[in-house]
Amino acid sequence: MQLPSSLLENAVNEFAKLPGIGKKTALRLVLHLLKQDTDAVQHFGDSITKMRKEIKFCQRCCNIADADICSICANSMRKQDIICVVENIRDVIAIESTQQYNGTYHVLGGVISPLDGIGPDQLTIETLVNRIQKEHTQEVVFALNPNIQGDTTIYYIQKKLQSFPVKVTTIARGISFGGELEYADEMTLARSLQNRLPVESYVAGR
Repeated sequence: MQLPSSLLENAVNEFAKLPGIGKKTALRLVLHLLKQDTDAVQHFGDSITKMRKEIKFCQRCCNIADADICSICANSMRKQDIICVVENIRDVIAIESTQQYNGTYHVLGGVISPLDGIGPDQLTIETLVNRIQKEHTQEVVFALNPNIQGDTTIYYIQKKLQSFPVKVTTIARGISFGGELEYADEMTLARSLQNRLPVESYVAGR
């Protein structure tokens, strides 16, 4: 792509680094910004910089937060003795959009995947186990993507929780095997949450 300005080209290249953004889309975004007032573009840039510098991760559940504790964990109206275990922050957003879950979360930061060099020690599994023990959690709901890596992670954590008096469930198979929660429609995801299954039954059925 031949561009008339190196400044324009540099901006396009930076936008094109974003996931799902090709060079043509990046060019449209940059040209759009060129049409905006300088103050508006400055505000756009400042918002991104401020987000990256000041955003935090909840000390309790590892979700994104503006303070040490996220707004979900700090909400006294939520069921604090139920933890929904998810792979990443996008899954929290997907489940919250269903408005069918009123407990708390725990973000693992990934799933166990030896082929990708990701083991249990690289996830927040120990933090989860310590939290369950400390808070006397009543139920742990696994909402991991229905694939080999997700199932392996469920099996591993379930083994670590066997000595705890906690109910361990997983969302129902409304999500097809190999699918991702992030792309599931809200109705399917809501039904999967409502019809969650004991993990023992889920693992046995595999």
